[in-house]
Amino acid sequence: MTEHDAEAANLRESDILTGPLPRVIFVLALPVLLENFLGFLVGFYDVFLAGKLSEHATKAIGVASYVGWLASLIFGLVGAGTTALVSRHYGARKFADANRFLNRSLALSTVMGVGIAILFWLIAPLFARLVNMRGEAYEIAVRYLRYDAFGHFFLGFTYIAASALRGSGNMRLPMYVLGFMNLVNIIVSAILVFGIGTNVGLGSEWIASRGVDGIVMGTVAAKICGASIMLICLLRGSGHLKIDFSEFRLRDELVARILRIGRLALLDGSIVWVGQFLFLMIISQLESSDTESTVFAAHVVGINVEAISFLPAFAWGIAASTAIGQSLGAGLPDRALQAGKTALKQCSIFMLFLTFVFFFGAETIYQFMSDQPRVHEVGVPAFRLLALFQLPLAMSIIFSNSLRGAGDTRHPMIFSFIGVILVRLPLAYLGGVVLDGGLIGAWVGMCADVLVKAILVSVYYLRGKWVETSV
Repeated sequence: MTEHDAEAANLRESDILTGPLPRVIFVLALPVLLENFLGFLVGFYDVFLAGKLSEHATKAIGVASYVGWLASLIFGLVGAGTTALVSRHYGARKFADANRFLNRSLALSTVMGVGIAILFWLIAPLFARLVNMRGEAYEIAVRYLRYDAFGHFFLGFTYIAASALRGSGNMRLPMYVLGFMNLVNIIVSAILVFGIGTNVGLGSEWIASRGVDGIVMGTVAAKICGASIMLICLLRGSGHLKIDFSEFRLRDELVARILRIGRLALLDGSIVWVGQFLFLMIISQLESSDTESTVFAAHVVGINVEAISFLPAFAWGIAASTAIGQSLGAGLPDRALQAGKTALKQCSIFMLFLTFVFFFGAETIYQFMSDQPRVHEVGVPAFRLLALFQLPLAMSIIFSNSLRGAGDTRHPMIFSFIGVILVRLPLAYLGGVVLDGGLIGAWVGMCADVLVKAILVSVYYLRGKWVETSV
């Protein structure tokens, strides 16, 4: 890094601690918002392609998205600690220590990636059976999960590297990487799903159509490309962060500190994931011999579209997390407290807009995402209910990420347990299965979970005791 580059980097780092907070949060959040949007398009596009094939394909993609989410939660064991520790040391201007945490984290992600790939390959049939998949849907899901297991290794490396970069305040590089991944996914998946040749009058197929298998092949190709680019960038160095293989160690105090913070984040994520998968099993019980995969497909479409609302919430949550971690590292607790509040105020504008779009555009959204009229009939009323809970969702995500940025992973875990296990699952089973309320009855439990968690985390955050968290 040249002297000019170093000076520019120091100015950017200084702005996080001394610049006007609304501007700092906004500037930090925008690249993450675009990054999240590009990442969202990968899953969105996969569901869109599946919706053009069959309800079974949509159901298989839905299960795979939950399994992929589990993989990201496991990597969160490292990612949460990485972001908190890198941001703290950046705030304290201890850049060499921050770089050591990057390298320890990447070493951990490499080992974990191999283990996750092998494990998910082996238990793919179990995931499919747990949601009552049979026949063609079962075969599609197992193949998809096993292909995707290979991609988790590469996505884990990208995820951990991005966590460190965000902790340092570099939001742009992860955005560029996700942008390229999305482009690869769109091109490769479309080619492999539909093939090239006979459909354009070439006489013979250059590339044979692989149907739903082509979707996952494109996704895995995108993950490999993303990890490769991230590796090249960090070998060259980004700011004060650079890969140093001599620092790839798995047993020392730095690794212990990463895992100490991350273990509760992993428990938090595991609670949420187990609860979500049990919730998915409840959704699968809403099917009958007449509906086949209709209710499940309607659920998958709705959840994947609603994921749009997670984009601004996570973007402003990550921005607040970076500002909070660096502010606490620099001994500025009041600025840290205000960062989360500022992030919520800015994000609320997006969430109110999405509430309007989701509620009044529900029918159009379902018609676009699926060619199955029965899916529209089941999904539209439930989606309109879900639209009303977008602002509480933002409160929950932003304040939870803010606490994790401070290194407090304990309280988000407790709130997740209460919301998912004690609220969502009982109410979903009661409304969907016992009272025969269908998808909308089950989603009442999901909406109640969002509301309860938003209240709990907001009250705790605003009390401000978390600024005393040590890492």
